[in-house]
Amino acid sequence: MNPVILVATTNPGKVREIREVLEGAPAQFRTLDELPTVAEPEETGRTFEENARLKARYYAAATGLTSVAEDSGLAIDALDGRPGIHSARYPGDTYPEKFERLYRELGPHPRPWTARYVCAVALVPPGGGDPLYTTEAIVAGEIAPAPIGAHGFGYDPIFYYPPYGTTLANVDDARKLAVAHRGKAFRALREWLARAAPA
Repeated sequence: MNPVILVATTNPGKVREIREVLEGAPAQFRTLDELPTVAEPEETGRTFEENARLKARYYAAATGLTSVAEDSGLAIDALDGRPGIHSARYPGDTYPEKFERLYRELGPHPRPWTARYVCAVALVPPGGGDPLYTTEAIVAGEIAPAPIGAHGFGYDPIFYYPPYGTTLANVDDARKLAVAHRGKAFRALREWLARAAPA
């Protein structure tokens, strides 16, 4: 029987993307909304990888399930890598408000505003402990002059991907996942799970 793995995120957009990428992997996936409520951990890591490991260990200990967690965000070169690990907590009640603040900060800096999306993933065994697997993926791009597109979520409307000639919010889910940081990271996890599965 395939192992049960908890996908440890409460973000519905992330859950949708992760489930899509992991479809057909040799595991049964559960999400936090299928379990009794578990309080979220404090994200005290200084890097995406540290936060992914912290969250995976926390949920593996709290639920007794093998847990996979990710930490991801937007790093803008002109802002010294901000918002970075604080992307979800960057000031603003909504993403349009966050965009407005970022554009105000970027105003004094010449374009192009180079940036990258980063996603770190950690898989931890039941009860916690050292990760069974970790990976990190990056997609390089720029901050668009203005938000474009209604697909995706988070910072996708302002993340311009040069090979597509538009933002990741202006392409369908399949095209986004083919190149995006989360798609790359979880495809690597899927390949690892396939290699680790019993023959």
